[in-house]
Amino acid sequence: MCRPISIIIPAHNEEKVLAATLTPLLPSLTDDSIEIIVVCNGCMDRTAEVAASLHPKIICLDTAVASKTHALNLGDSAAHWFPRFYQDADVVLELDTVFRVADALQRGLCLAAAPAIHMDLRDSSWAVCAYYDIWQRLPYVREGMIGCGVYALSEEGRKRFSVFPDVIADDGFIRALFKSHERAVIPECWSLVRAPRGIEGLLKIKTRSRRGRYELARAFPELLANEKKNYGGVVLPLLTSITLWPKLAVYLYVNLCARLLARRGQQRGNDHWERDESSRDRVPRQGAEAKEDGP
Repeated sequence: MCRPISIIIPAHNEEKVLAATLTPLLPSLTDDSIEIIVVCNGCMDRTAEVAASLHPKIICLDTAVASKTHALNLGDSAAHWFPRFYQDADVVLELDTVFRVADALQRGLCLAAAPAIHMDLRDSSWAVCAYYDIWQRLPYVREGMIGCGVYALSEEGRKRFSVFPDVIADDGFIRALFKSHERAVIPECWSLVRAPRGIEGLLKIKTRSRRGRYELARAFPELLANEKKNYGGVVLPLLTSITLWPKLAVYLYVNLCARLLARRGQQRGNDHWERDESSRDRVPRQGAEAKEDGP
């Protein structure tokens, strides 16, 4: 790469997964091709210690404020380079993917970009696998989606906004800032996202996502015009395949429950951050933790 890249990783109580996320990126630190900034926000575990133990060039910021968007803003203020990646602490990127996405942004092919999503479903229940089988068929997911744990912005793209607003769905906010021709999924690039084990964890994820969308609709109604989602036009053709009916039933059930739970939480003023822990519990421990388990 001709120019360095900045990667900002907000991390709230992520000691279980952080080493697995950072390890693929570490070789880039030897030639300073990538700047890695981990922002530990409101952590009550060893997140900061794990980050600091992996490589001396990792920039580790610590704040008592348990807010992802606050962490993103802190990371932005410390970052030096573009393109700039915003990566969740439980999502894994390979270096080749980082460089390919950055190259597309540097060449001006788009203002916002992301890799395609590879769902790790190895330990997930049939119902979770069924949900994601339908979900990954949606054009919204396959074409021009920014989110699901990682997105990158060019310097010009980052100028679209001043700071990250205090919202649940930072990725939804970013996606809505750009029209479809300004954002892209880069071919042959993948991010690894670990799926939850069961329906309970999936409902937590989807309820949070739905709450985030309701919040964006209230705060930035004009931006959501950049997103056109024709759920009926996508789901109805799938009904012609009888073999997909059981999976469609799961997909519709999860989405209905998520909508109801999100509305209920909204009415009660519940700002609790729903989070699935099952996908984190099965991550092999690496780095400092692995050394402690050695002979």
